[in-house]
Amino acid sequence: MLWQPPKNNQSVYNLSDTLEIAKEQFSALDVKQQCQKSGALYSPEIVTLNYLNEIYRISLSSIDVAFVDSNQPVPLREKILILHYFIQAKGIPLTGKQITFRDLPGGLIYYPTFIKRTIKPLSDFFGQSPALLVRAGKLLEARHGEVGDTSLIIDAFARVPIVIILWRGDDELTAEVNLLFDASVIDYLTSEDVIIVCESITWKLINYAKKV
Repeated sequence: MLWQPPKNNQSVYNLSDTLEIAKEQFSALDVKQQCQKSGALYSPEIVTLNYLNEIYRISLSSIDVAFVDSNQPVPLREKILILHYFIQAKGIPLTGKQITFRDLPGGLIYYPTFIKRTIKPLSDFFGQSPALLVRAGKLLEARHGEVGDTSLIIDAFARVPIVIILWRGDDELTAEVNLLFDASVIDYLTSEDVIIVCESITWKLINYAKKV
């Protein structure tokens, strides 16, 4: 059985309403320009972009999000994230300055939720096994970082790298996990979006780890 996020209060979105708003915003865009800003690929009928090592297409006629290589339906939450990223992308280059979730707009308010949905599950599952985190990260094409006992750099979207840092726990010290973002993340995702992206990464890593 796959690990799943807690079922109570799973989303900071009202999914249906948020999806409809995102579609309205998408319909008003200069799509070619947003492709340049977001790193997506444009064609006359669809836009394609990567999200967590999967390729998605956005139909320009229906503004629906689908997998390129699968007929499986895309969950509403992922559709919203992909549309939000595309809509909000400003094309700002990476700054090289790393920030924590608490540095994001409203980050202090949302931080308890962020801990519950990302940091605690990652720490609980991988805290005694940094090597397992590395193996699971390979399935997301994560790159190695140089901080902590181990760290991964995961490209959630083309312009949104996320760093996961793990300090291993032992009999005397509890494991610690932190997530870092380039300061430009605010030019691509809202703080609420960042929570959902990081939660998705968390459970993908845990599920992958159960298979490797």
